[in-house]
Amino acid sequence: MFERFTEKARRVIFFARYEASQFGSPSMETEHLLLGILREDKGLSFRLFGSHAGVESIRKQIEGMSPKREKISTSVDLPLTDEAKQVLLHAIEESESMHSEHVETYHLMLGLLRQEQSLAFQILRERGVTADQVRDQNRRVFWNPEEP
Repeated sequence: MFERFTEKARRVIFFARYEASQFGSPSMETEHLLLGILREDKGLSFRLFGSHAGVESIRKQIEGMSPKREKISTSVDLPLTDEAKQVLLHAIEESESMHSEHVETYHLMLGLLRQEQSLAFQILRERGVTADQVRDQNRRVFWNPEEP
């Protein structure tokens, strides 16, 4: 499944696993994927949230909503929840709809925005992030690569 994912998109999955292990979660959930995106793609994060403080507020919100558990070793292979699997499938669909050969980090963000019952979706919507906004940001970067 991951052969079409760019190196950055694969690192999002890696960081999502790390975040899940730090929260003591037995599986990778959508909020862990969101944290992985924020950690890996600082440019996208800055364009969507405007500052490091915006990103940190998301982390704090997730920490506040997550049950307190003991950390899990990062060597443990954590499965994706069904919601997180759906996000990855949505990301692949987004990539295909844009005629892209690869799944990028912004496709993963779009996948999160299609999983409307998830915690990550709720957090993004609370902050006014929409799929159209992510697509617009991608177009701007594509046409003006010097922008942050």
